[in-house]
Amino acid sequence: MSAISTGHAERARRLRAAEDAAERIGSTLDAGTTCAELARFVCRSLCDAAAVELLPDSPDHPAADLDAVDGHPAALHRVATEGRTPLLEPRGAAVPAPLSVPLLAHGRLYGVLRAARAGGGFTAHETATLQHAARLAAVHLAHARRHAAARRTSLDLQRALLAEPGRPHPNLELATRYLPADSGALVGGDWCEAVRLHFGRTLLVMGDVMGHGLEAAVEMTAYRSGLRYVAAAELPPHRVLRQLDAVVARDDHRRPATCLLAQIDPARGIASFASAGHLPPVVFGADGTARPLPVPAGPPLGTGAGGYEIVTRGLTPDDTLLMFTDGLVERRGEDIDASLARLARMRLPAGAGVAEVLDEVLARLGGRCGEDDVAVLAARIRRR
Repeated sequence: MSAISTGHAERARRLRAAEDAAERIGSTLDAGTTCAELARFVCRSLCDAAAVELLPDSPDHPAADLDAVDGHPAALHRVATEGRTPLLEPRGAAVPAPLSVPLLAHGRLYGVLRAARAGGGFTAHETATLQHAARLAAVHLAHARRHAAARRTSLDLQRALLAEPGRPHPNLELATRYLPADSGALVGGDWCEAVRLHFGRTLLVMGDVMGHGLEAAVEMTAYRSGLRYVAAAELPPHRVLRQLDAVVARDDHRRPATCLLAQIDPARGIASFASAGHLPPVVFGADGTARPLPVPAGPPLGTGAGGYEIVTRGLTPDDTLLMFTDGLVERRGEDIDASLARLARMRLPAGAGVAEVLDEVLARLGGRCGEDDVAVLAARIRRR
């Protein structure tokens, strides 16, 4: 065979090896999975045993530190092994020492790949393939660590945005739940709130900012702060919505939001409601049956249109008020009226506490596996 043919064959083998490595290494952004895929790939045809050891995810380690790392194995943490692992820990001269290949990407050392073969060393082509696979894995490890750092930052910010609802007056029992649609998020655009007013009254709030994720959560905090400020003026619910809508409408960059307010007056046994495009509440009676409360739905907040109405209903210590966002009931491909009818047909155990009511409703409606954020609130007047 001519030298030219040999060269072509060698390039073809390397190309196939590179394509195979790209197919099998880096299927996720999880560092442990990437290390396991690397070890599995090299053991398929290049060696009898392999291990991947990583440096701590703290300071950067330049390429010049590789000799120091090999000299101080305690700095490395073994993440994945594959094949006949005793070969990686030679006890005598008969067992060849493993080949150490650095995991280098963008001038940073992430760890080392150790590969061993019972029959001896590696050819130039095999060594080149090991090095290529190690570089490919290092690039994916770099992506995984950047993703993890961004996620930590996002979660820290979300924790700063999370705020428990205020405490109502002692004459009102309250329980709340918040379930983000994204398992990787702590908070979204849904929120609930309780604001103490004079004369033993409490204003309950359920809101839903358009959109999802961190941007909606930031908007949510702005709505929440604005509502607390307006509610401090002791206005009836429809006027609270009117003022908040006027404030939000002046900012063209604010996202619209729906909102339902319920001002509870335990001494008089009444609740006054007003809605800005939000779903109506439901009341569970002493026997556990559900009763939807019609509330005229005005325009969402942020339109500047106003037009909010107030309705007042009786509320006894035997009644449990349920307020929620649309993520609790809406399902893809289903009309919202059918979704609300499913909630209205629900019958809960008589005598259930407010927290038990929430857990039962979430369990029956599948709120914990919905496609949207879910915020839900249950309130009940305490008996004197």
